[in-house]
Amino acid sequence: MAVPLTHYESMDPFILLSAVNMVLRDEGITLEELCQREEVDKALLSKKLEAAGFTYDSTQRQFK
Repeated sequence: MAVPLTHYESMDPFILLSAVNMVLRDEGITLEELCQREEVDKALLSKKLEAAGFTYDSTQRQFK
């Protein structure tokens, strides 16, 4: 992973969006798999990105 998500709660939401979508795309994994692997709380991650106006599209496996 190019940008570690260990401090995702304090990351700029646009950098976080880029990092998360890059991993989802490049590795072909789901958000659930990413959160489990990185030990990230899925609800908190989603809430942070939703606060910046992005929602997760499970069919395309990315935040938009």
